[in-house]
Amino acid sequence: MTSGRTQHQGRRPAAAGTSAVAARTRPGAEAGPAQRAAELAAGWAPTAGRVLLGLVLAWFGYHELVKPALWTGYVPFVHAVSAGAVALVLVHGWLLLVLAVALIAGIAARAAAGVAALLLAQIVIWLWISAGLSDLTMRDVGVLGLALCIAGRTEQRLVLTR
Repeated sequence: MTSGRTQHQGRRPAAAGTSAVAARTRPGAEAGPAQRAAELAAGWAPTAGRVLLGLVLAWFGYHELVKPALWTGYVPFVHAVSAGAVALVLVHGWLLLVLAVALIAGIAARAAAGVAALLLAQIVIWLWISAGLSDLTMRDVGVLGLALCIAGRTEQRLVLTR
């Protein structure tokens, strides 16, 4: 036989303004500076990753537009000195810049990160096929991982559109 009290009636609710983590640790205990710093970092890490990925894409996009001849050797299945290779590098550079702006501004950030992940997967696969595993390939694997993490993250700060 039960007394009619539910399991939650004996508990006090967390004070307004306290974090959920602090409320779980000890009733009435305030979060310490380390806990507050960890919560702040956890909340802003996806935004920092998104902006930093955008900066990386902007850097490479800019360089592809300014000196496309330096990048034509990476174009698969096209002769490096052909006009077609230069055109493909220029298109690739513009795509990188558009994705960079979208990521930095937070415009359809998950979609931009998803497109960037597809683009980076193509780059990683081609580098691996053409040159094998190298420091260049492994760097791009890391950037691909960042793009995948951002594409999978539903919560973002400083976004214009989701």
